[in-house]
Formats: sequence, structure tokens, C-alpha cells
Amino acid sequence: MTAASGFGPFGEHTINASWIAVQELKKLGLGSEVDLHVSEVPVEYQTVQSLVPSLWKKHHPLLIVHVGVSGMATTVTLEKCGRNHGYKGLDNSSFCPDTQCCIVGGPDCINSVIDMESVCKRVSASGLGVVVSVSKDAGRYLCDFTYYTSLYLSHGRSAFVHVPPLGKPYSGEDLGRALQAIIQEMLELMDQAEEKIHCQQHFH
Repeated sequence: MTAASGFGPFGEHTINASWIAVQELKKLGLGSEVDLHVSEVPVEYQTVQSLVPSLWKKHHPLLIVHVGVSGMATTVTLEKCGRNHGYKGLDNSSFCPDTQCCIVGGPDCINSVIDMESVCKRVSASGLGVVVSVSKDAGRYLCDFTYYTSLYLSHGRSAFVHVPPLGKPYSGEDLGRALQAIIQEMLELMDQAEEKIHCQQHFH
């Protein structure tokens, strides 16, 4: 079971490319062996604080991939980590956390268990026609807040992908195909890691 989330509208993004991309991914699927659940996340801190834990509890996914739009992005960007502090931007409800952090007492930064550089290299070599890059800064807004919360709950079994706005330069279909390729590579890497662990347990 794999889950993917995209965000709803906010600010100038009246149509959020991340949710369009996730809907296109749902049409494409991840192959017959992978059950994919998708959900749209409102751009609200308090909703994220309740929704992200409910996704993990309800679906028990192997992996959750969160997808967000970045007006500054020109590539499909794989985020390596989520940050706990520095949330000062107001959400769609004109709210931001008093503490300006995700989890009080949580570590400052949590890395995904997925090797994003490896995913980037594999997808880039596949001739997909979409440029993929890696980032260490998810932006200290709802994207970063969601990612950190999910990484904290899943002990790193989460990923975050930033997409550019639609048409700058990619269509929704392009972004859906990119997400499909990226998530398939992520699942392949997770499978390989599991096999390695089982082999090591067998030999000891």
C-alpha cells in the first residue's frame, strides 16, 4: 500500500499543480501489485496535524509520498529532509503555530530513508523527458510542515516531491508520468533495502 497526497489551492495557485499531478498518477497507477491511495490536503497547519497521522493509522502504507507545488521550481524536485522550526507564514486560515515548529521537542531535521540522489539518477537516466533534481530545503511552509510531520510519524518512510506550476514547463500528464517513475524507483529501492536486511539476518 502506497499513499500520495497533493495540496489544494492557495495564494496565486488557484489550481494546485500538485493535486493535478497526483490525480494523473492515480489514472496511471503503480502497477498491479501496488495499491495506491490518493488524498487532497488543505493548506492549513491544523488540518495537516490531524490528517497526516490519520493517513498512517488508516492505511498503514509502506510509503507516503507528499507532493506540493513550488512557484520557484522549474524541475521536479525530490526533497531529502523535513525541518522542524521556522514556520512563520500564515496558512489559508490565517493561522501559524505559536511555537513556529512542527513537533515540540522533535529533532531539528529528519531525513527520508530513501536515497533521493539515487532516485534522481535512475529517473534521469530513463529518458522520461522531465528534469528531476534534489533539494535539502522544502521551504518552511505547509509542504515542509507536512513532510516533517510525516517523517516523524513514519521514522523516515516518507518522501516529498515539489512540482512546478502547470505549464512551467510541464503539463499535468507530464507530472503524473514523472511521479509514477519516481515512486516506482522509490519502492524498488525500499524493496532492495528490505531484501538486504533479510539476507543479513539470515547469515548472522
